[in-house]
Amino acid sequence: MGALQFSQSLAFSFAILFLTFNIIPTVVSATTTKSSSVTTKTYKKYINKACQSATYPKDCYASLSKYASTIQSDPVKLYKVSLYITIKAARSTSSSISSLWLLKGLSPTDRAIVRDCAENIGNAVDQLKDSLTKMANLEATDREAQMENIRTWVSAALTDEGTCTDEFDGQKVSDAVNKKIKKPVFKLAKLTSNCLALIDPIIKY
Repeated sequence: MGALQFSQSLAFSFAILFLTFNIIPTVVSATTTKSSSVTTKTYKKYINKACQSATYPKDCYASLSKYASTIQSDPVKLYKVSLYITIKAARSTSSSISSLWLLKGLSPTDRAIVRDCAENIGNAVDQLKDSLTKMANLEATDREAQMENIRTWVSAALTDEGTCTDEFDGQKVSDAVNKKIKKPVFKLAKLTSNCLALIDPIIKY
């Protein structure tokens, strides 16, 4: 591993640690934290309103509302959680695709789709990792420029995900490939699209 790769890997590791301990609550803390139902309801109303600007409002609310006590009414925290959820799904999808290489009896078409999607989703993970690292180190000055960089990375991730699903058009693929790739990638694309739509409120915040 080169010095640059090691530096990038280290930066991403710190980003994950930052979000784990400062942004994303553990299940235990979420269940033991005592907050009034009125306050929680207020936070969920905020999330519901924020999600109206998302591409898939219902999916947005379903994924974020469980983190209401962490997000509260803060658009920056809301975006960090949204990005965290998206990259978690992306890494899971990437792992699912990689597992297909071990299957026997795949057709040449299946193999081609697995190869191309593995590359596309791998690129999407990298783009989302860059966004996560930047969000973990967001500076107070020139926020708009920083968020535009994040917008570019998230948009590129969405494009990579779309390129993967485009591979299925007009192709006959096995049930295993369809189950392990197409459906999870569609779900990931929804999260990524919502994440992209939630950027603008942060710039104005």
